[in-house]
Amino acid sequence: MTVYLFASITPKPEHVADVEALTRDMVTQTRKEPGNLRYDLLRRVDGAPGFYLYEAYVDEAAVQAHRDSAHYAAYRAKIGALVAQPPEVKTLTGVDVAD
Repeated sequence: MTVYLFASITPKPEHVADVEALTRDMVTQTRKEPGNLRYDLLRRVDGAPGFYLYEAYVDEAAVQAHRDSAHYAAYRAKIGALVAQPPEVKTLTGVDVAD
C-alpha cells in the first residue's frame, strides 16, 4: 500500500539558501531509491519562508529504507543547525489519489 509523507521545513532566515541547496540534493538522491514513487520540493507562492516535501513510497518498508539511507542520515545531521524548528512530518494514506 502506498505511503505518503508531507514534511514542512522552516529554515532560519539566514539559512534559506543553505536549506534549499541541501534539500535539493536530498531530492536528487531520494528519487533514485527503488521504493520511491515521488519526492517533490515545494515552496509557498506568497514567498513566506519555508519548504515542503511531498513524498510517496511503495510501502512502509520503502519509507524505512529511505530513513536508513546514508543520504538521509547526512541530511538529518546537517539540517538541524539550519532550521528554526525540527521538520514536521505527517504520514498519510490515500483516500482518492490520481495515478
